[in-house]
Amino acid sequence: MHESFAVRAKGAVALHAVTAAGLSKFLSRRDKREANWLKQSGFAAKEGEIRLVPDASGAVASAVLGLGKGNDTLALAAFSETLPAGTYALGDVPEEVGGTTALIAWALGTYRFDRYRKTKRETPKLAVPQGADAAEATRIVKGVFLARDLINTPANDMGPAELAAAAKALAKEHGAKISIVEGEALKKQNFPLVYAVGQGSERAPRLIDISWGPANGRKVTLVGKGVCFDTGGLDLKPSSAMLTMKKDMGGAATVLALAHMIMDAKLDMRLRVLIPAVENSVSGRSYRPGDVFASRKGLTVEIGNTDAEGRLVLADALALADDDKPELLIDLATLTGAARSATGMELPPFFTDDETLAADFAACGTKANDHVWRLPLWRGYESALGSDVADLTNNPNYNLAGAITAALFLNRFVEKSKSWLHVDIPGWIDRPKPGRRKGAEANTARALYALLKLRYA
Repeated sequence: MHESFAVRAKGAVALHAVTAAGLSKFLSRRDKREANWLKQSGFAAKEGEIRLVPDASGAVASAVLGLGKGNDTLALAAFSETLPAGTYALGDVPEEVGGTTALIAWALGTYRFDRYRKTKRETPKLAVPQGADAAEATRIVKGVFLARDLINTPANDMGPAELAAAAKALAKEHGAKISIVEGEALKKQNFPLVYAVGQGSERAPRLIDISWGPANGRKVTLVGKGVCFDTGGLDLKPSSAMLTMKKDMGGAATVLALAHMIMDAKLDMRLRVLIPAVENSVSGRSYRPGDVFASRKGLTVEIGNTDAEGRLVLADALALADDDKPELLIDLATLTGAARSATGMELPPFFTDDETLAADFAACGTKANDHVWRLPLWRGYESALGSDVADLTNNPNYNLAGAITAALFLNRFVEKSKSWLHVDIPGWIDRPKPGRRKGAEANTARALYALLKLRYA
């Protein structure tokens, strides 16, 4: 059970939450002293508005949170983000923010990345509401926190080796098998694009391969982009663009988060997780614009821009995954700035030709308050991937629709899988909301877990 949950509610401070539209009825259910105090304080149940209601002695009797229009099911995280250490219990709250949802919101609000801080905040505790699933809330939150910690860790402490170590620890925890191909062995075992991107760094590139579940189970494969730091290579990024490039392994971190949820819940599947882990660095060994490499699939790729490295390492991993003919192949990547321009940081776009999968994923994202938006795999842009000297270029000759052309590039390496889903995530929050602090985020992990539970529980 998560450390922020309590078994007993004795002596706990009551937590209430109310929408602006429901404020009048809410006040009518409070005792006269409490209702008068809230009215006199000007409480209007605006989103994020909190009042601490004193008892006759001046101690805190209850806390009341405004939900505004009530659109955010994770709003109760505002309590755990702001309240001091102590034990709390749900009081009068709307059903849609109560129960297991309240536990998830509360725990998400307790997140702190304090690895490099001397002082640590004492965690407030919430009594588990009757009927709530504390185990489910714990596995979701633990997975999200794993991803956040990995992404938030600076690149000097989170390179390909450290990412591989995190994958090993996760595999050991759940009794999964793991194999890692490292350095020069990548060339020998036919992962030429992974090697090419990582060859400029002193930190050897790797291909991480985790498998779990019955060998005859329905195959689900997750692929995560693990670029632990991206300088842009010889097509060097400006310094301002490098400031958050520790998050370029956000896809890898998020698939590990999702894998934890899947394995902890013991979903009925044969799970495989593939992570190409590299650092895109500048040196005399760096790959160059104009270079041409064969891919694992056999397609040759001309390097038009060394800062379009993510699609290269994913191409080899997707080709490996596709050879296994999974029922469902999902890749997650912090792939394009164009995706951020199209839908912002709060609404990751996804791509698939599977109409049922698209509808299910979007619905699960809405239900989990982990929203996504579908963009088209528009085949009219396929010609932009053409090269004069190779089968493909990694730098399309069309300066618009970058998220779509990147997805089309990846799609060229997927043929045998029954269904494929590509999600272009930011791995980051730039506008904090309750339970979602500015910084690292496991975008779409909760939505994908809901989707896989729907199909494989």
